[in-house]
Amino acid sequence: MHAEPLTWLVLNRAAGDLEGQVYRAFRERILAGTLSAGAPLPSSRALAVALGIARSTVVAGYDRLAAEGFVHATPGSATRVAPLPPPPLSGGGRPKRAEPAGLAAAAQEDPSRFLPLRPGLPDLASFPHAAWARCLGARARALRVHDLGYADAQGLPILRAAVLDHVRRRRAVVADSAQVVIVPSTAAALALLAGLVVTPGDTAWVEDPGYATAQALLRRAGATLVPVPVDDEGLDPARAPQASPPRLIHVTPSHQYPAGAAMSLSRRLALLDRASSHGALIVEDDYDSEFHYAGRPLASLQGLDDAGCVAYLGTFSKVLAPGLRVAYAIVPPRLVAPMRAAVRLSGGMVPVHVQAAMADFLAEGHLNAHVRRMRKVYHQRMLDLAGRLTGMARGRWQIGPVDGGLQLALWLDPLAGQDDAALAQALHEHGLGVMPLSQLFLGPPRAGLLLGVATATPQAIDRLATALDRLVPLRA
Repeated sequence: MHAEPLTWLVLNRAAGDLEGQVYRAFRERILAGTLSAGAPLPSSRALAVALGIARSTVVAGYDRLAAEGFVHATPGSATRVAPLPPPPLSGGGRPKRAEPAGLAAAAQEDPSRFLPLRPGLPDLASFPHAAWARCLGARARALRVHDLGYADAQGLPILRAAVLDHVRRRRAVVADSAQVVIVPSTAAALALLAGLVVTPGDTAWVEDPGYATAQALLRRAGATLVPVPVDDEGLDPARAPQASPPRLIHVTPSHQYPAGAAMSLSRRLALLDRASSHGALIVEDDYDSEFHYAGRPLASLQGLDDAGCVAYLGTFSKVLAPGLRVAYAIVPPRLVAPMRAAVRLSGGMVPVHVQAAMADFLAEGHLNAHVRRMRKVYHQRMLDLAGRLTGMARGRWQIGPVDGGLQLALWLDPLAGQDDAALAQALHEHGLGVMPLSQLFLGPPRAGLLLGVATATPQAIDRLATALDRLVPLRA
């Protein structure tokens, strides 16, 4: 066993990301069953010597495998392959579907959308104005003649290639640039996909609690929503009703919205199996995965999909600014042509000079630099916010996971009978844009508040703490 990887693990040094190559090589063999449960991996020192790379590179690759549940690492002993769920028993056939049922309309305005502590709102004051202005100005002045005509509805090839390079490296997405579609927002992408695959009356599984905009868009497409409970391992496919096979499944596996959990590997594989057996499309909304604070983020669900079940959605709105209106969908090959036609019919294309500027912004490294800087800022704000609220809880609430994302869940004591909608409204009057968690449930609700981390400045945290101390009394 210790000698085998040295014959099949060949690194492409020109491609860079040697850590990622080690990680992906082992992951693929584990998923294929070539490396079975309990099999030891080579020691990091032996593999580093054999490959001619730094031992730290091998260790980092092994750490990614362990973080995602592919291996177990025990100090003082060999790193071994973890047990995985059995391979699917179901067939991969998919029924043909009817033509698109329609496209969703715009979302409703929310007057509290720019208040401090608003979930999903980045720190707009830290936007890299100078770098973006240079990229945008250069492209606006120098667009080629053919760029000013009717653009490809799928998006500029240079931006699609830059997006794919970005998500390949950071999220282990496996695709071709032909599968990338540029859209104004992930909501627009979901509306288009729902219109393509959902016929009125079809079932859509959604996380409970989950993203209210996704619920609204799927309803508008005519879907019957089936809430699937979420716990500390994310959505649980085993708790989805067997009698309600889905046509579409909307999930946020890397950082569940709003509870904050990451979906475990066993559940990811089980969900892919269920989707394949029902011919369903999984819409993986990877809305804020750039901001993972405890080690590297988990690889995408799309990267585990070998049956063409997953459409991967990402956005630059959460990373940079909502006003940019640039997002992307990476769709299975069978949906590329229908998606391109749907975008063209909807008229929802991103202006060509903005696309070109975003391609330059990515290629020149400005996005990566901004993310590195803001990850440190947001992590500290998460710790400051969670620490302050934990220290003053005194049984009144519990805090959700703090290892990633741009929001923090505060779950109120269920025995206190607190009205979280009224509490959120009272906090709005204090100039704080928190959201009530109960409104994100389709099943039995649980009261709480969803707090935005990106704008959790010391002043905003002080204002929140003072207001909560007065508005949430201690139980007698």
